[in-house]
Amino acid sequence: MMALNRYRLKHLVETKRPGARLTQDLLAQPDRLLGVILLGNNLINAAAATLTAIVTVQLFGETKLALAAGTGFITFLILVFSEITPKVIGATYPERIAFPAAFVLAPLLKFAYPMVWFTNLFVRGLLKLCRLSDGSKQSEPKMSLPELRTLVLEASHYIPQKHQSILLNLFELESITVDDVMTPRSQIEAIDLDAPAEVTRRQIATCYHTRLPAYRGRLDEIVGVLHVRSVLNLGKLEELNPENLSEVMRTPYFIPAATPLLSQLQQFQENQDRLGLVVDEYGELMGLVTIDDILEEIIGEFTTNSPLVAGAIHRQPDGSALVEGGSLLRELNRKLELEFPLDGPKTLNGLILEHLQDIPEPGTTVLISGHPLEIVQTQEKAIKAVRIYPRRKDNKVSNKDANL
Repeated sequence: MMALNRYRLKHLVETKRPGARLTQDLLAQPDRLLGVILLGNNLINAAAATLTAIVTVQLFGETKLALAAGTGFITFLILVFSEITPKVIGATYPERIAFPAAFVLAPLLKFAYPMVWFTNLFVRGLLKLCRLSDGSKQSEPKMSLPELRTLVLEASHYIPQKHQSILLNLFELESITVDDVMTPRSQIEAIDLDAPAEVTRRQIATCYHTRLPAYRGRLDEIVGVLHVRSVLNLGKLEELNPENLSEVMRTPYFIPAATPLLSQLQQFQENQDRLGLVVDEYGELMGLVTIDDILEEIIGEFTTNSPLVAGAIHRQPDGSALVEGGSLLRELNRKLELEFPLDGPKTLNGLILEHLQDIPEPGTTVLISGHPLEIVQTQEKAIKAVRIYPRRKDNKVSNKDANL
């Protein structure tokens, strides 16, 4: 009874498995169930010991040796046939034992209820003296998020791999923030309303995205979000200008950088929006995040990347991978099965700069988290291209100028 999986038991009750409902009712009052089981168990054990003593005296007399032998004999029989073997079988096949036993225990509980109630009266009193709960008002078992995650991992034989991956990604949404998946400020495709009309029309006609932030003069001065389809519905593209564009722009939606992805997904749903602008604690624009970015964290990539967005991975014949410095560490870990730390910088460029405390020259190599990295190209203040070699088996840390 106690070895039954409570969640599976609920499922079996819903499917009307014979004995499941009765078993659930018995387990709902564990004090009574244990009372009737232990009452019968102790009565049988006490009766067996008494009967053994009587038989021993009649056959061998009241000698100490005979009584000791009889005690050892009945103890062995009870342990093997009444305790260990039945309990092992019950723990191994709980449903096959518990459901038929419920049809016996239920009427037995009604018959022996006065004795069970009288016994439990003293038990409850003793538990109150010890300031302990008797379990009669025990709430349904609750599972924490790590426990539920472990359950999904353990059920890999029953859950398709893709479904398991989606479930595990859902569990991580609460610990991932929007700045982990956002498009950085330098890669945002936006429209400058102060630019010449011809430039604006050409940008709208050739843009990669369906929603574009619109600003005046500088990217920090975002005044709205433009839906390209709404612009095209206005009429002739050559007649567009900043004045009629402002009529179809939506109010910009700003998001704090530390917002968890799960919370942001719910806010997108409540606000019926698909794009938000990420700002830091000082209100400075850091990047933007879309609902597609969040969904891809759950089910994997399902859209093509913009040419402006870093993240392309080029696998090399020697087993290495050539990646852009602006690639997100989470994406590299997922696609290349790496183990870069995620509690600091968000991009590979930031991770290397933090590790070296300097802007490296091309050809510099460094070992981070066991992964040899070679800086292939730098531009101004950032690393543009990095070659990632297969992880080394040793944990020796290279100097920043060490050669592979």
